[in-house]
Amino acid sequence: MATLAIIGAGAMGEAIIAGLVKAGHSPASIGIIEKRAERALELEQRYGVVKLADLAGLSTCFLVVKPNDLANTLATYGAQLPTDALVISIIAGKTTAFIESLIPHRVVRVMPNTPALVGSGMAAISAGARATDEDLAAVEQLLAGTGAVIRVDESLQDAVTAVSGSGPAYFFLIVEAMVETGVKLGLTAEVATQLAVQTLVGAGKMLAESGLSAEQLRANVTSPNGTTAAAIKVMQDSGLAEIFNKALTAARDRSRELASG
Repeated sequence: MATLAIIGAGAMGEAIIAGLVKAGHSPASIGIIEKRAERALELEQRYGVVKLADLAGLSTCFLVVKPNDLANTLATYGAQLPTDALVISIIAGKTTAFIESLIPHRVVRVMPNTPALVGSGMAAISAGARATDEDLAAVEQLLAGTGAVIRVDESLQDAVTAVSGSGPAYFFLIVEAMVETGVKLGLTAEVATQLAVQTLVGAGKMLAESGLSAEQLRANVTSPNGTTAAAIKVMQDSGLAEIFNKALTAARDRSRELASG
C-alpha cells in the first residue's frame, strides 16, 4: 500500500521516483497522481509505482506540479491528505507561506534539478513555519538517492533556482555550442559530441574531487599564450561573466515573479 504520493509525474516527478527507488523505497509504497493517463501508465510499468485516486492515509506528499496549477491542485487534493502528513513542495517560486495559507500541513520547500534522475542532482531545502528539524531530516533522507542535499533559508531559494535549479540547462547549452563549432571545424557530430560531453563530465569530476577552486583549475590548464588562453581571452573579451550575471539574475527575478503569479 502506498504511503507516499507524488502529484505531478513529469521529468522532475520521475526523478524523485527514481531517487526514492534507488534509496531502497519499495515501489509499492510510492503512489502517483498524474492527469495524463499514458504518462501514469508509463511510470507504473517502468518503476512499479502505484496510480492513486486520492491521498487518504498517506504520510508524505510531493507537490511537483506547475506553479499555475498549484492552487487548483491543493483545492482538489488538500482536504484528502491527513492533517499530520508532510507536504514537500518542488514548485519554483511558490513560498511555503503561500502553501500554508491554503492547507494546514507542515511544508518543506525543495529546489532540485534534473540530474536527480541519474542520482547526481543538487537539492536545496527550506522549512516552512510549521516544519521541524525532524521534517528537514526526513526530506534529506527521502532525497538521498537523488544526489546532494543542502539546507538554505527560504529567502535564498530564488537564487538557488537561478544557480542550480535552472543550472543544468546552461551546461547543456554550452555543450550544444561546442558541438556545433566542432562540426564547423571539421569534426563529425558524433565525435564532437563525445569530446564535449566527456570533457564536461571530467571537468565536473575534477571540481568535485580535486579540492581546488574553479579559478585554480582554469589557471592550471591555461598556459600563457597557449591555445586555452586564446579561447579564454575571446570569452572574457566578449563579456561572458556579465552574460552569466544577467542570465542568472533574470532567472532569479522570474522565480520571484512566479511567487506572485
